[in-house]
Amino acid sequence: MEMKRQAAAVLMALGMSASLGAESNVLLKFDGGIGVQPVANVVQPPNADGTFANVSRNIVRKVIPAGPWRIEDLKATVWADGRIRVRGRGLLLAAGNRIGQNAGQSVFATLICEATEPFTERSTTLSGVPLDANGDFQIDDVLSPAPFDCASPVLLIRAASNAQWFAAGILRSED
Repeated sequence: MEMKRQAAAVLMALGMSASLGAESNVLLKFDGGIGVQPVANVVQPPNADGTFANVSRNIVRKVIPAGPWRIEDLKATVWADGRIRVRGRGLLLAAGNRIGQNAGQSVFATLICEATEPFTERSTTLSGVPLDANGDFQIDDVLSPAPFDCASPVLLIRAASNAQWFAAGILRSED
């Protein structure tokens, strides 16, 4: 009986150290998401032909926006070896005749670590994962190339069809 207790204690200690080791390799965590609004700034009034003088597209680190889309929740963990796990809920169209639908989209994740050009896109498989009818998705993949360091992280959820971004992760600051 004592031998079984010792073996159980050793296994428990090994399991705890393995999970602590996995946590210690975490590079970044994201908690929450922001849906894309494709236009960031419109200067009024319109030109004589009805167009606007200045329309700024909501381009993030050279990635073109889709949109508008909304996301209910997003959680992501990025490990130093490039592994990434993303859980998204409610990624759906936020306007137009198909509002509240997933538009048959598949998504992939991109991490960009540079604040200024040149930007390196560290992405999961570009074929992506399909959105559920309610806009939920899970990505368990590896970023390529791996992000050994990430000074200014931006996590984008992108369309597999045209690589435009739908949502961005909110970086979780350590407590």
